[in-house]
Amino acid sequence: MSDSTRDDKRRLVSVIFDKESLGDATEEQDNERAIAIYDLVQDNVFHLSGRDDGPYALTLAIHHAKLAFDVRLADGSPAAAHLLSLTPFRATLRDYFATCETYFASIRMATPEQIEAIDEMRRQIHNDGATLLIDRLKGKIEMDFDTARRLFTVITALRWKG
Repeated sequence: MSDSTRDDKRRLVSVIFDKESLGDATEEQDNERAIAIYDLVQDNVFHLSGRDDGPYALTLAIHHAKLAFDVRLADGSPAAAHLLSLTPFRATLRDYFATCETYFASIRMATPEQIEAIDEMRRQIHNDGATLLIDRLKGKIEMDFDTARRLFTVITALRWKG
């Protein structure tokens, strides 16, 4: 099997949200979610551990502080389902949102060096979230670091408070 064929099988071709579990979203939240999904689908490495039968379609839902991954083959047939507790992500998400708020508030008053320092902190927290995601899904879902960063962005968009 060529590397390009393997890469085609190790990727997401779509990501959707279970609207019932997320509740109503503002237009701004819907836009943020659409951008996060677009970025993820455009460039990703994603596959089920021990399998090479993709590409995959992913539906995300939130159930009782858990993120539900409904992974299907591109034709819609079921491939796997995983529940990921969001509890280990609480501190990271809280810090990420607080840092984003600080960043946006500082744009008007802070020096470029201060803004850069805040943005670097935001990127590091984002990286921490991606690393935690890789660790929590290990043995179930495999992805590269850039995909984990994009998936963490999708998670922040799910939990985002506009």
